[in-house]
Amino acid sequence: MDIHAVRGATTVPANDAEAIILRTAELLQEMAARNRFTPEQIVFLLFTATPDLNAAFPARAAARLGWAAVPRLDAQEMDVPDALPRCVRVLAVVRGIERAEHVYLHEARRLGEGPS
Repeated sequence: MDIHAVRGATTVPANDAEAIILRTAELLQEMAARNRFTPEQIVFLLFTATPDLNAAFPARAAARLGWAAVPRLDAQEMDVPDALPRCVRVLAVVRGIERAEHVYLHEARRLGEGPS
């Protein structure tokens, strides 16, 4: 069975718990839709957030979507000068998909244009 890593990123308009969870849930749903996977196919989810986002754990979005059984971990992204602010990234390791289509939403679309 093939295992693929699907990357995704989004930006959040403000350091607000609800905004972080809503934008992260939107990203997760788009990643699942474009890659045609279900929560049962996810091996794990790794979330990072830039240091300017600390009002909520992005992984709470997965629980809100009903993905509570999926193993997930939050981490803080490195504080790199001139990095994209208010950014949440997700790495989903998924079983049973043919290929990975990475998803970049909102201001994070520019991350999909080159190395990130």
